[in-house]
Amino acid sequence: MEESEDLRKKYLQLKQEINYHNYRYHVLDDPEISDEAFDKLLIELRKIEEMHPEWITPDSPTQRAGSTVSEKFEKVTHPVQVLSLANAFNKQDVINWLDRTEKMDPRIKYADFVLEPKIDGLTVVLTYQNGLLIRGATRGDGIIGEDVTPNIRTIKSVPLAIPVSEKSIKVPETIVVRGEVFILESDFEKINAELAKRGEKTWVNPRNTAAGSLRQLNPEITAQRPLRIFTYQILFSSSDQPIPDTQWGTLEYLQQLGFPVSPDSRYCENREQMLNHLDEWQEIRNRLDYEIDGVVIKINDLRIAGSLGFVGKDPRGAIALKFPAREATTKLLDIGVNVGRTGVITPYAILSPVEIGGVVVKQATLHNFDFIRDRDIRIGDIVMIKRAGDVIPYVIGPLTEKRDGTQVPYVMPDRCPSCGQPLEHLENEVAVYCVNNACPAQLVRNVEHFASREAMDINGLGIKIVEQIVQNGLIKDVGDLYSLKKEDLLSLEGFGDKKAENLITAIENSKKQPLSRLINALGIRGVGEVMAITLAEHFPSLDQLKNATADDLMQIEGIGPNVAQAILDWFSRDTNQMVLKKLQNAGVWPVNMEAAESDKAPQVLAGKTIVVTGTLSHFTRDEIKDFILKHGGKPTESVSNKTSFVIVGENPGSKRDKAIELGIPLYTEQMFLDMVGIEKNDQRTID
Repeated sequence: MEESEDLRKKYLQLKQEINYHNYRYHVLDDPEISDEAFDKLLIELRKIEEMHPEWITPDSPTQRAGSTVSEKFEKVTHPVQVLSLANAFNKQDVINWLDRTEKMDPRIKYADFVLEPKIDGLTVVLTYQNGLLIRGATRGDGIIGEDVTPNIRTIKSVPLAIPVSEKSIKVPETIVVRGEVFILESDFEKINAELAKRGEKTWVNPRNTAAGSLRQLNPEITAQRPLRIFTYQILFSSSDQPIPDTQWGTLEYLQQLGFPVSPDSRYCENREQMLNHLDEWQEIRNRLDYEIDGVVIKINDLRIAGSLGFVGKDPRGAIALKFPAREATTKLLDIGVNVGRTGVITPYAILSPVEIGGVVVKQATLHNFDFIRDRDIRIGDIVMIKRAGDVIPYVIGPLTEKRDGTQVPYVMPDRCPSCGQPLEHLENEVAVYCVNNACPAQLVRNVEHFASREAMDINGLGIKIVEQIVQNGLIKDVGDLYSLKKEDLLSLEGFGDKKAENLITAIENSKKQPLSRLINALGIRGVGEVMAITLAEHFPSLDQLKNATADDLMQIEGIGPNVAQAILDWFSRDTNQMVLKKLQNAGVWPVNMEAAESDKAPQVLAGKTIVVTGTLSHFTRDEIKDFILKHGGKPTESVSNKTSFVIVGENPGSKRDKAIELGIPLYTEQMFLDMVGIEKNDQRTID
């Protein structure tokens, strides 16, 4: 008896807690907990109600679709109840749902399905009479919503009159459409950047931005926000015109009327195809520019779906497969600092461990020091963090209402935490730098970059061996590589005579690399492969480059004041001058004779962005890259709308398919040679 009373108390407490969080999320647009934490509370409540169905009352969160209506808007009664869906959390839950519905109606065994993205936005109900928009309302509690018609009218993708096109399509006298208002993640970032620039409070996530924008009392504010809508359901239609009786047909019909629908919805012919498609949705989620927290699975035949009835508030004819949460709240214990290869000082959050999507997160990026300042993030704050796909978790912002006075504002360091040198912050740049090339924290990454294939190409000098060499104190900077002896390497674990000889030989051979490779290898901030080639063309030796002025550098196309200053700063450092002296003494001091003689290759590829895929017959991958660069082109690794053409060799990969999808021209190797005016038998003499 006592145990039952305790469970009853827990049940009442759960109801109160869930209703509170519903209010925070749907009414105030200011949630205190993550979606995953909310789902756990709801699951716990459902379990108790399964044991004690007699306890269920109309105010239970399981018996309604939304939340309390805000008093600041006029109330609107929907023509039919606007329902939410039951949740599945894995594929087995979906299979169990299919099995249950099949027992109720054997036709489900042969049914087709529609998969739609579960958009993380704000549900709205649009009412049209005689083709004109007369009302836009929020879902509210599913029966009564909020009249936000003036704000809805500001959304450019919402038709004010239907049909939008000139197609001869008859529209029902009255039609009520359901959709989801949201904001693109790219637009969200722009809004936050503008708010931060003005010193105003930034938004936490795109969903809150969309909800808060739509529920403004002043429509002029809503009009300034880039809101969008996707529609997916006809809630009501007068009987004067028939409407589709399938979900896929409904989406097509809505499009014909002029309503936007998600282009990412999928039609599945049968159960097996639908279950197989579910595996693709995590990848789809990661490439979308809008937030989704799951995929909605609908039986395509709406007559069959409707005949299945309801379980509480949930229709049996559809289910929402929820994705693992990508957001969570936890405590910020401290702020640490990393020093990158190029000297960029990056702050990171040290967190009280929290699980997100099956991964325990203890650290997250804080982007940069301006981000900490603009978001007013303090040590001890409860913060919202996010993890999307394989992306490193990052802090979204603090929950300021959770502060109790113990939180401490963060003070940015003014010296490098590794070498103690003063940090540098260039005007108009967010990043903060340590420009000491001998900084211990940068050394391993500097040496790894120096030896990389795109730089000095020292075969066998990978990150693990670099760590061994540095940790054993054999080198203090990249110049010391050329003083290494076989005996030094033999003292390291895993090195025998042959391995040591090979590495010493590879280091010696790297002295033959051209000037552009050496410039790239130095790791000057803002100077990569392409810029290094440009500099080598204008300054035939390091002697000339290190004596160049800011004006000399800025005469070169592509070099602005920040890159010019970064080059000057690098050469002005005593530690870097010492590195150059060691390189020169070791004979690593190439001269670009072609540049010295002003004998440049014809720039036949100027302005072209080129991708290579597959195996070529007459070039190695490095040779084709060098050739493109030398003749004015820009080689890149990924295909985009900016790609000029793709060179396709044998066994091409997905880049070829992407190019076809985007309509990018495909060139065979011979077509490329013909284009640049080189005879097939001369290709090995092009350099």
